[in-house]
Amino acid sequence: MVAPLAIHPSSRTGSGPRDAFGRRMNYLRISLTDRCNFRCLYCMPAIGMKFQPRDEMLTDEELIRVVGLCAELGFTKLRLTGGEPTIRPHLVDLVRAMKAFPGIEELSMTTNALLLGRMAPDLKQAGLDRVNISIDTLDPVRFKAMTRGGRFDLVWQGIEAAEAAGMTPVKLNSVVVRGQNDHEVAEMARLTIERDWQVRFLEIMPMEGVGMVYDEGLVTSEETQRRLESTFGPLDPVAADPSDPARTWRIPGARGTIGFISPISAPFCESCNRVRLTADGNLRLCLLRPDEVNLRDMIRAGASDAEMLNRIRGGVWRKPWGHRVAEGDRDTIRGMSQIGG
Repeated sequence: MVAPLAIHPSSRTGSGPRDAFGRRMNYLRISLTDRCNFRCLYCMPAIGMKFQPRDEMLTDEELIRVVGLCAELGFTKLRLTGGEPTIRPHLVDLVRAMKAFPGIEELSMTTNALLLGRMAPDLKQAGLDRVNISIDTLDPVRFKAMTRGGRFDLVWQGIEAAEAAGMTPVKLNSVVVRGQNDHEVAEMARLTIERDWQVRFLEIMPMEGVGMVYDEGLVTSEETQRRLESTFGPLDPVAADPSDPARTWRIPGARGTIGFISPISAPFCESCNRVRLTADGNLRLCLLRPDEVNLRDMIRAGASDAEMLNRIRGGVWRKPWGHRVAEGDRDTIRGMSQIGG
């Protein structure tokens, strides 16, 4: 059992630390592992993927300590990522400990759902509020090819289990890759007509090890939207939280919604409210920039909570305005599975 740190509610700032541009950071995305049970073509190279030694990863106790300090600073929203977070040992205990911190209003997870069918009830009971599920195609054969071995049937069972457990609204993430699944976006979008789901179409990003896939496969959100509107007619805009990276639309008359996440063609840096904690204990300040603050080594050197809080505040303060991928800057250092998307 992982026990949370005791933090008195009055010690919290209540709104999250600011960066130098005045943006409030209240959203922490936490990579639990750099490993995954899929090898998606836009995330990992087919061969030669290097994983970090396990002793370089944050232990459960170190991870919970960092999350507790972030809660004290005013972070209110947590998302568990990877790699694939469901392969992290003691996941249910970690969820329970994180959700117990005062001020944590939402705890969600991004997953490929391969193992979710049997884990969803326990995760919900422990405090997981909802899930985003990565699924790029509804064709089982193509799914196996794009994930390099994944089973569509088990993923679909995971989606249904999440909904049955009450981890809603269910959001499905589809990375659109030219020549792979770009011709299927209408079928994915059609899921929202009868179901109260959000299907979100993401632009591929140029992460380490998959640069050629990006160069050949980028499909902009504008192109995807045109394809959808050629099938369904004009989409209706839906109001959304300004900090949500997805621009949200609806097929007329549909129960669910469609989202477009456009980090390449229409960056949303101005409203960014997040930082990332990598599995090896670095505070990653921007997904597509190599700026990081090492917290693991501070912990293992015996740093006090006050010293840790100052380091986190200082890191947030120097968060860059945004990435420069559109200008050709790809100095991201790590792959997506190492950062935690």
